Amino acid sequence: MSILNYNEIKQRSHIIHEDEPWEVIESQVSRKQANKPVNKTKIKNLITGRVVDHTFHVSDKVRQAELERQDITFLYMNEQKGEYWFSDPENPKNRFTLEKHTVGEAIRFVTEKSTVQSVLFQKPGDDDPVIIGIKYPMKMKLTVTEAPPNIKGDTATGGRKVVTVETGAHVNVPMFINVGDVIVVNTDSGEYSERAEKS
Repeated sequence: MSILNYNEIKQRSHIIHEDEPWEVIESQVSRKQANKPVNKTKIKNLITGRVVDHTFHVSDKVRQAELERQDITFLYMNEQKGEYWFSDPENPKNRFTLEKHTVGEAIRFVTEKSTVQSVLFQKPGDDDPVIIGIKYPMKMKLTVTEAPPNIKGDTATGGRKVVTVETGAHVNVPMFINVGDVIVVNTDSGEYSERAEKS
């Protein structure tokens, strides 16, 4: 496991801070007059999602977090219980649940039986790694299952409407989108990207 000096803690790197994995969102090394340089960062806890500002000093060193990725199959969700069920693609009988804060908001754009990547982190001293998050494709193609009717004149003025896609998620789309259309959704923002060609 690599040790990083204060000035090696850069944007998009993963570090262990307070015994937990964090992603560096922002990083700026600066020096004020006679003071020693510091690295002002904004870091995100990969387990809780909490974002904090933290300043690393010249004497600070951190361990680099080694994260693994592994394919898992999304089975279904039970929203009332807050359960999200997955399985091992190689052994479908090996089923397990993950909590909402682990799967994140993008799970609402994933169809059942889809393969996604789990992000695993192993604490020093622990025997087995644990899943701390899910890495989703940036864009997903989804079929529109419900859409309000177009109102004459709205399509020309570039109006918007909210439709339901096959996963049950709601997406704000242009007026010309109808039931049966396949749309591309950005999983990071939850926004409509484009209408896909029907295969």
